[in-house]
Amino acid sequence: MPSVNGSDVKRVIVACDAGMGSSVMVASTLRTKLAKYGVEVKHTPVDEIPGDANVVLCHQGLAARAKSTAPGAVVVPFAIFMGDPAFTKVENAIANNQVLES
Repeated sequence: MPSVNGSDVKRVIVACDAGMGSSVMVASTLRTKLAKYGVEVKHTPVDEIPGDANVVLCHQGLAARAKSTAPGAVVVPFAIFMGDPAFTKVENAIANNQVLES
């Protein structure tokens, strides 16, 4: 199971598939929250996750594909696009130098 220390996270990928814009909103919100920690947030299609990604957030229905595309990354699935506890989990791990696991 991949893991990463929050202090080592420099970029978070928000991966999507549907193209409805919901994940773009997630990426925008996280970009604002994580900027103070020096973390870049990028939005990409789930099948185009960069090979050097270490943290990927995606809807739970895409988690298996994200793990297949980026097997070395910590994949954090979420169920709802606004206010999901997964977002807080990632932010807390980065803010408090905690280990984040898939």
